[in-house]
Amino acid sequence: MADVHSKTTTRAGSSECTAASPESMGSTSRGVTASPPCYSALSSPQTGYARREFIMMPPEEKLKYFDRRAQAREDNKELDACIQDLVRCAALCRLVYGDGHLKVAQAHARLAKAYLQFRGWGLQAQEHSALARELLPFCSSVSSCGESSFLEAEQVLEELHQLSGINQEEKMKTELEISAGLSRIYRRQNRPEEALSQCEKSLQRLKDCGEPEKTCSLYRDMAAIEQDKGHLDRAIEHLTKAHAIAMSHSPEELEGAQISHSLALVLAAAAEPHHNESAGCYFEQSLSAYQNSAGSQDPAFLVAQDDFCRFLLLSGQQERCVEIQKASLATKRSTFGDLSAEVADTLQLLGSVEMSEGRLTPAHRTMRKCLEIQSLLYGPQHKKTKATQKAVDMLARAPEVAERQHRQERRKTKRHTPPAEPCSGNDGNSMSDS
Repeated sequence: MADVHSKTTTRAGSSECTAASPESMGSTSRGVTASPPCYSALSSPQTGYARREFIMMPPEEKLKYFDRRAQAREDNKELDACIQDLVRCAALCRLVYGDGHLKVAQAHARLAKAYLQFRGWGLQAQEHSALARELLPFCSSVSSCGESSFLEAEQVLEELHQLSGINQEEKMKTELEISAGLSRIYRRQNRPEEALSQCEKSLQRLKDCGEPEKTCSLYRDMAAIEQDKGHLDRAIEHLTKAHAIAMSHSPEELEGAQISHSLALVLAAAAEPHHNESAGCYFEQSLSAYQNSAGSQDPAFLVAQDDFCRFLLLSGQQERCVEIQKASLATKRSTFGDLSAEVADTLQLLGSVEMSEGRLTPAHRTMRKCLEIQSLLYGPQHKKTKATQKAVDMLARAPEVAERQHRQERRKTKRHTPPAEPCSGNDGNSMSDS
């Protein structure tokens, strides 16, 4: 775009002053009018062939153009015109990069800052800051740039509050969202200490405001970070605090069920044997809370139930595990469908237990059902399908399974063999009387 001016003057044959921006771009900011600068390398052509050429430019080139012109207008104190160009940049970023890109969030943050600093328009600044915050957790390329955007949002937020653009409650809510976003970024960047620091900041804010009941999710985030680091004792400590808060405020609601479930999983993963009994209690508690809050057909209840069954297997309680899994099969078929991963996983678990107990014939039957579903779901080359196929082949070689299959084949052959026709007294070999 450095030669826009030379192209337009050559083809249009004019160097007259023109309007500031092409009408084709429009503006989403009402009541803001651009001052008409003299035609230059940073003003879009409005006459003849040059204007048509500008309209036909790809969005990427227009974005670069308006980005540079917005900076030039800011430097020249043409603030209303600068805001118009930043509005265009936000729209073009969305067009060029798509909704889930970091540059879209940055464009809205830049526009929010301009509204606030150039015109003191708190409402517009707040709206675009909120858009940037909503986009950032879903951006596909969040990195140190995303971190700086959150830090910039903190600065804009403080300025908004000082100008009475938002009240204290809105400020705290936004601060919590920014801290949560920064914590997620630090965690993705493998910076657990900074992630924990952001969680602790949020904890302190909620305590200062007298809202400790809202700290459950923060304790759960801190537990997840500690678990990633391999610090199971600290994870258990955080989850125990979250559990105590949830039980005191909403013992039978979904959050209490989720925390009990998480606590049970961490305790089950801990090496200390004394945690086993506590893990079993928390599994039972989570299942009861899931059932009361969501129902026994809810996927969350069924997932927790499967986790409990794996715990029972590791604890040597196979009979109870099989009993629960068999009872859950009909519910899983109605909830997830006959040909679902959940049904296949249940059949595989049941088949594995039957194999370990030496019940090879029912194990072969169960594993074949599992194999049929996995073949349809994943295809024959998937690792799950291959593993089940290997188990089916191995079971088929067992004498009792092979004998049963032979009997079935003989019965099938007998059913499909047509009966012999009765012999006729007047066949082709008889001599006719003559």
